Amino acid sequence: MTTALGSIMLGTTDVDRLHRWYATVLPPDSDDLQGDYRILGYGGFYLFLDGRDDVQTAHPDPARTLLNFDVDDARAVAARIEAAGSSWVAPLEDRDGSLFATAQDPDGNYVQVIQLSPEHISDMQANQTGTRPPVGMVVGEAFSGFSVDDLTAARTFYADTLGLRVGSGPEAMPLLFLDAGGRKILVYEKGEAHVPATYTVLNLPVLDVEAAVRDLGGRGVEFLRYAGMQQDELGIHRGGGPLIAWFNDPAGNVMSVIARD
Repeated sequence: MTTALGSIMLGTTDVDRLHRWYATVLPPDSDDLQGDYRILGYGGFYLFLDGRDDVQTAHPDPARTLLNFDVDDARAVAARIEAAGSSWVAPLEDRDGSLFATAQDPDGNYVQVIQLSPEHISDMQANQTGTRPPVGMVVGEAFSGFSVDDLTAARTFYADTLGLRVGSGPEAMPLLFLDAGGRKILVYEKGEAHVPATYTVLNLPVLDVEAAVRDLGGRGVEFLRYAGMQQDELGIHRGGGPLIAWFNDPAGNVMSVIARD
């Protein structure tokens, strides 16, 4: 069984006001409107804002719960908090090289901003043997990447066919970022120098492999077949291990949908 904490919901009497505050003070990676919910994405974790008429205007006991935001420039965030006229619970302070500050959002919820020093990050990530990564290495943000020959075709495929969130790199750099549950995957353009990966560069866990294959087939995806593999009429491998089916992206890289554990 897989258990993961992926989001938190804030009930509020004024969704628009609360949304403006978070979008301005702590700009999200993604900002969606689904039904009555505003959904802000932060590194794979999602903050749901839910308009309700059965909650108080201000949180009656905000010290019970703190929303912790890891940031790379705590002073800039603190300046935006000041500009928003928010109340401080604990102004920005330096704790042995790491920066901490706690403010209240418009509903009174406690929001803590944290900028850890490279040394603190490394100490926290020490493995079971006590060996820590090099100073400043953020292990939890490690990401992989692969190349394509045409970034425009790749963006269309990943966004419109696979339904993934796709972000862009700096204007001067021909690359994309795929948002796979908070883990960013770098996709960069090599043009004619690109050589398709013959191994699986991206596995996409699904709850029902057959349903996913049929759905993707309806979107024009053709599934690969390999000699000696026990694949059914849909191309799903059923010869042991998790059910899996492989396909190519427009650049010829191998990807799969695979049964979630």
